[in-house]
Amino acid sequence: MAEKTGRTFGWWFRRALLALLLLFVVWNLWILGHVVLWRWVNPSETAFMEYQLDRLRDEDPQAELRHQWVPYDKISNNLKRAIVASEDAKFLLHDGFDWEGMQVAWEKNVKKGRIVAGGSTISQQLAKNLFLSGRRTPWRKLEEALITVMLEAVLDKRRIFEIYLNVIEWGDGVFGAEAAARHYYGARAASLGRNQAARLAAMVPNPRYYDAHRGDRRLARKTAIIQRRMGYADIP
Repeated sequence: MAEKTGRTFGWWFRRALLALLLLFVVWNLWILGHVVLWRWVNPSETAFMEYQLDRLRDEDPQAELRHQWVPYDKISNNLKRAIVASEDAKFLLHDGFDWEGMQVAWEKNVKKGRIVAGGSTISQQLAKNLFLSGRRTPWRKLEEALITVMLEAVLDKRRIFEIYLNVIEWGDGVFGAEAAARHYYGARAASLGRNQAARLAAMVPNPRYYDAHRGDRRLARKTAIIQRRMGYADIP
């Protein structure tokens, strides 16, 4: 009897694993289909946008996101250089993963005893924003890596960067470079100056905080550092 029960359990266990594997494959094929489509079609929203809109509507059912897509050549090169200088100096050189940067971030976090640096590339950040939640889990990091590989395999650097600049969060309900330029400066993304661009880039790691605390001294320090580095930043 025990032997029969064990065989039955083993059969169901294998079926469950097969079902999970099938779901995993279907899910990633669905993602890959979207990535291929985005070679020509602009994404209208992301998983992170949906999550933030739900959060805002819990407080105000009429809340809407501020977001307007603009083409790559309608975004100031100052902002492009500031973002690369701040978030991913090796963007044009790596295949989606900055292994040296991740090692440095790991050592900083170990030294501080808490997470103070991420080491994520622009491609990794875009993968997370497009499809994943903000929760930190081993499963999410694996999926982020797979999506990053897809992005780098299907899209060129210019397209990855164009989508990134148009969908990342830049304040409470503010997404993309055009909405950020209008929100903070009453200007278009195409007209941003060096200091404005550096300041927006400095906000990226914690945009909702800096939206509410625009006079924070750390923001001013980061802005100055980024502005000094912008001249060395290569953009697609």
